[in-house]
Amino acid sequence: MSQSAAGWVPDWAVPAGVRAIQTERGEAGASQPPFDAFNLADHVGDAPAAVAANRAALRASLALPAEPGWLRQVHGARVVALPAGAGAEADAAWTDRPGVVCAVLTADCLPVLMTDDDGTVVAAAHAGWRGLAAGVLEATVAALPVPPARLRAWLGPAIGPTAFEVGPEVRAAFLQEDRGDATAFRAGRGDRWWADLPVLARRRLQRCGVGRIDGGTWCTVSEPERWYSHRRDGRSGRMASLIWRL
Repeated sequence: MSQSAAGWVPDWAVPAGVRAIQTERGEAGASQPPFDAFNLADHVGDAPAAVAANRAALRASLALPAEPGWLRQVHGARVVALPAGAGAEADAAWTDRPGVVCAVLTADCLPVLMTDDDGTVVAAAHAGWRGLAAGVLEATVAALPVPPARLRAWLGPAIGPTAFEVGPEVRAAFLQEDRGDATAFRAGRGDRWWADLPVLARRRLQRCGVGRIDGGTWCTVSEPERWYSHRRDGRSGRMASLIWRL
């Protein structure tokens, strides 16, 4: 990824006219510990004034065309169209309108950005294990008015396969739909398993017909200076993954 004023530009081949940004926890933000410093979430207990200041700095530094269409994320599979769906209870958003910013907030769950070959649509999805198992990526692909074969996706920072320990019920939730998802789980202690969220996401996107998938290599737990992690820290801020059409 290459650096921008308020985050990182994914190393991802997107059409001209599409912009994507991944923010980090940062050093130059208004949030105080344990949310230091560039927290963008207003639901984690951070001071509202600090969140507002960070969101204003995000808009200004990136020259965003509009306030991002923030969602009330609930680990489900609902997808909304923006701008009408801004503020809705949902875990993914898409738009075909220029100047409308799709965004998801994460701190271990997997952010997934999508666009098509011609840059006519963009989407952002919040994919923790519950959302993945519920079909949030399949629902997002289905919502987009373009053939899946023309889509490309980018997987952002998430809890990595050496840090994400889960119970047998999580593994069972995936294997009951596709036994091949066993490749995303490694046996741990007792009945526990180590789960690989990016592998699970890739498999689901590929089953939908999405063939070009980048990213998925950053572990939020292992880089505390760079990423927020709810599992590591308990109380934590959130990064944002944003995508929009010019």
